[in-house]
Amino acid sequence: MKKLALLLTLISMTLLSACTKDSKKSPETLPIDVSLTDAEKAGGVLTPEILWKYGRIGSIGLSPDGTTVLYTVTHYDLPTEARMTNIFSMASSGGTPVQLTNDGGSGPQWIDNGSAIAYLAGGKVMTMKPDGSAKKEIAGLQDFEILSFSPAGNMVCFTRRVKLDQTANEKYNLPNAKVRIIDDLMYRHWNYWHDYSYSHIFTASFDGAAISNEKDIMEGQRFDAPDAPWFDEADISWSPDGKHIAYSCKKLTGKAYSLSTNTDIYLYDVTTGAEKNITEGNMGYDKTPVFSPDGSMVAYSSMEEDGYESDLERLFVYTVATGERKWVSEGWDYNVGNLQWNGTGEIWFTSPFRGTQPIFKISLASGSITASSKGDYDMGPLQLQNGVLVSGMMSMSRPPEVAAVNMSTGEFNMITDVNGHIYESIKMGKTEERYTKTKDGKDLQSWIIYPPDFDPTKKYPTLLYCKGGPQGSLGQGWSYRWNYQIMAANGYIVVAVNRRGNSGFGSYWREQISGDYGGRNIQDYLDAIDAMAKEPFVDKDRLGAVGASYGGYSVFYLAGMHEKRFKAFVSHCGVYNTIAEYGSTEEYWYPNKDYHSAPWDKPQPPGYNKFSPHTMVDKWDTPILIITGANDFRIPYSQSLEAFNSAQLRGVPSRLLFFENESHWVTKPQNAVIWQKEYFEFLDTYLK
Repeated sequence: MKKLALLLTLISMTLLSACTKDSKKSPETLPIDVSLTDAEKAGGVLTPEILWKYGRIGSIGLSPDGTTVLYTVTHYDLPTEARMTNIFSMASSGGTPVQLTNDGGSGPQWIDNGSAIAYLAGGKVMTMKPDGSAKKEIAGLQDFEILSFSPAGNMVCFTRRVKLDQTANEKYNLPNAKVRIIDDLMYRHWNYWHDYSYSHIFTASFDGAAISNEKDIMEGQRFDAPDAPWFDEADISWSPDGKHIAYSCKKLTGKAYSLSTNTDIYLYDVTTGAEKNITEGNMGYDKTPVFSPDGSMVAYSSMEEDGYESDLERLFVYTVATGERKWVSEGWDYNVGNLQWNGTGEIWFTSPFRGTQPIFKISLASGSITASSKGDYDMGPLQLQNGVLVSGMMSMSRPPEVAAVNMSTGEFNMITDVNGHIYESIKMGKTEERYTKTKDGKDLQSWIIYPPDFDPTKKYPTLLYCKGGPQGSLGQGWSYRWNYQIMAANGYIVVAVNRRGNSGFGSYWREQISGDYGGRNIQDYLDAIDAMAKEPFVDKDRLGAVGASYGGYSVFYLAGMHEKRFKAFVSHCGVYNTIAEYGSTEEYWYPNKDYHSAPWDKPQPPGYNKFSPHTMVDKWDTPILIITGANDFRIPYSQSLEAFNSAQLRGVPSRLLFFENESHWVTKPQNAVIWQKEYFEFLDTYLK
């Protein structure tokens, strides 16, 4: 139940990335109609079909002089499930966008000091002028995933999967056999089976016309870089002079890998091949290295504790000449991310902070940290060039757009309006921050999302939203599945609770969930919904609870102890039996931390019986919809089957929604529409 990043905002703005297999799935010439129908305009509210007409901003790249922003927009065609991504350009101060590609283009990166743009189209590396003219193909590179041009312009680095392990077919020369010979752990991970290959980083020469002289800098190593399963482009960085690459890697395999979060950052000399581990001795995650503009320092995020995937993300700076490492954000009890240097004396970053994600800056000289943006938004990723700052921005009412940020005042303006055609006709519900007191006297924040045209004289069915994680932030995120506004558009008030375990409220609040899954954070949910149920516009007899991952666990747990508060439940990919889940998951650091060791340890930690939902199934009496995917290896689908079978055997009204080609998420357009329709059909049946 790893905290889930918002994928659109995790795309690195300094790297050019692509998967050639994915690019071949997308037609290169597809006229996708994203206009609203007359019926959709007349309806005036979000529908599952409208969600798939949103343009989705991906990578953002600011020119070296700070004057121009590149960004990509992806559109989907629901009937065919085809998608098209194209590249756009806009002045960083705002203005009229210019579409630079029409037949597909992704992963744009400024090269030649801003005089040209490299990008991908149809699995090929291309270049063009900043106005979109003079497009040409760069020869020499095939079969790659991430691609980044060096600032010096004479090299690239890229990742490619390298097969190093023998299959059973090869061992016995029986090509039609369907069998795996497994001797260690990590044979499957999140949503894929190990394919006997590893993601390696390569360097190569670039002369402006072709890429050549490939070199595997990890030759023979059975490790992934960037680290699986996210393969985050931000974990690889060029030095400004192009002489070094900094990258993050967990150099462990099998059982050792499954128990540890110890990634390190390696500084690789592209000329000599010499390599240095610059974070040696730190046992937690070390990730996202970013060189200072003069190359003298490397900033990175670092967690201290091995095996704790949600430990405090601290800002460290490494000095290349001396080897000194300094925790520059010491005393700052919030996570750091989206690091950007402003000269060599200041770093700008984002932090989840009390239900939002503002921009902050830190002075390396004084260590002082200052908030640099305001408002109910999640900001990031950031791009800072030549004294100009742009950022992604999103809210509970709007998916990511690009904003220009005034570095002096912190004020920002949305300069893109990719989905303006939707907002001309569709109403969003009001969002409101609310604080209540918990049973033990703590201040508990919730975000309340009201239906469009909310009338306080009426009574509304209300949904308690249980967040996944179990750690991570509940901020101003926009989801194309767990979308607060589409729930509100269907006539529900939504209560999204920043219960214990969520980041943005300090380490003490975040860490209280470990070893206490069914404890205080579950009481936080009950305290929040009980307080909301007292409002005259909330129908206390029509309450539901919904959630995914740890939120799905929360729903299963609430089903056994809610004392008839709720009339309907929805659990997506939730943990039902913690003992069985321990024996079938893959990254064992998370249950060892969050359940406080293994189920066979004596005395047995409370996470395995006291806090396992299956021990309370005899109290289940409320209708429940259970959703899962066959390729979910984090919380294997058998957990949802166990829960559904138990509900059926007990005579509890229940439905199972099983996706044969999805994992922990539902990402395919038509599957996602069915998800939404079944979700609301079930809730409407019991809450309306």
